[in-house]
Amino acid sequence: MIAADIGDYRTLARRRLPRFLFEYIDGGSYSETTMRRNIEDLQNITLRQRVMQDVSQVDLSTTLFGQAASMPVALAPVGLAGMYARRGETQAARAAEAAGVPVILSTMSCCPLEEVRAAVAAPIWFQLYMIRDRVFMADLLARAAEAGVTTLVLTVDLIVHSPRYRDVRTGLTGSQGLGAQVARFLDIAQHPAWAWDVGVHGRPHILGNVASAMSSGAGLDQFTAWVGRNFDPSVTWKDIDWLRERWKGRLVVKGILDPEDADAAVRAGAEGLVVSNHGGRQLDGAPSSIAALPSVVDAVAGRVSVLMDGGVRSGVDVLRALALGADGVLIGRAWAYALAAQGQRGVARILDLLRHEMAVAMALTGQTDVKKLDRSMLR
Repeated sequence: MIAADIGDYRTLARRRLPRFLFEYIDGGSYSETTMRRNIEDLQNITLRQRVMQDVSQVDLSTTLFGQAASMPVALAPVGLAGMYARRGETQAARAAEAAGVPVILSTMSCCPLEEVRAAVAAPIWFQLYMIRDRVFMADLLARAAEAGVTTLVLTVDLIVHSPRYRDVRTGLTGSQGLGAQVARFLDIAQHPAWAWDVGVHGRPHILGNVASAMSSGAGLDQFTAWVGRNFDPSVTWKDIDWLRERWKGRLVVKGILDPEDADAAVRAGAEGLVVSNHGGRQLDGAPSSIAALPSVVDAVAGRVSVLMDGGVRSGVDVLRALALGADGVLIGRAWAYALAAQGQRGVARILDLLRHEMAVAMALTGQTDVKKLDRSMLR
């Protein structure tokens, strides 16, 4: 199969991955209503086609939180990406660097941040949660600073873990009895290419960033138990003060959907926001990210930069978000599918696809500078 778009990479990922891994990245919470809205609401936005505008020179370059980017796109943090391809986070970071776009490493990555940072010359961004174990959290912040991380992306919408029924059905979560273990083994056995490349040689069972906090190991079972103990539902905006005392770099808050929360985040010291509903994996019934974006942009009134993620499946979707006020867009599932399908080459390919689709859409809407897009390009 020749992959022509991100949907094709999803198909290739489904073929290559064991079912429990594909459903983990592909699924959302509860009935997955919000996850579907993320895609549908973006696609329902109509662009104005313009002609005779001299679009012979189209500029996609921009700056995201002080870092030059060849286009207003960055790789969103994706947990367990090292389960999709051998040392997956490292492969993705190399593809992002070659394409000239930032990458955000998840706290829950298989490859530790030191390994990923050593694989690229450009600085990486790092994603973190406010968790109960503040000693571990302080140590992780120090590690990030030592590794040269420039931008910290604090995810605030995962204070409790929302049920994801696909993961229960595949045995990834829920009962881990003998039946679930046998089913997972049989699932893996039906995907020998993945098992050899990733399961045997990729060491994906080691969760590098949190291994030091797990005396009994850093496998999936230990990780699930640790997460359950450490997500902290008591956090408030006052806890940002604790974080600011220990982090001197840029701080971006991810998981904002409400304008009041956007204003509170800015007043708490955030230097950027990401409008996000966690890819439809948390509050099912929440608005799509693109529907929430305009009110958040209006609330911050230019005080900080605003990014968006959720449902982006094409370069046209990127333009839709920029027209509604986003300064840039994060892609998550899109690069995870490509990584699972073809490793670093796949991630590089979808970034090329997005770049080409953006350039074509800008030309056909009469736009020449990605930094100047606004709502006038929408019908």
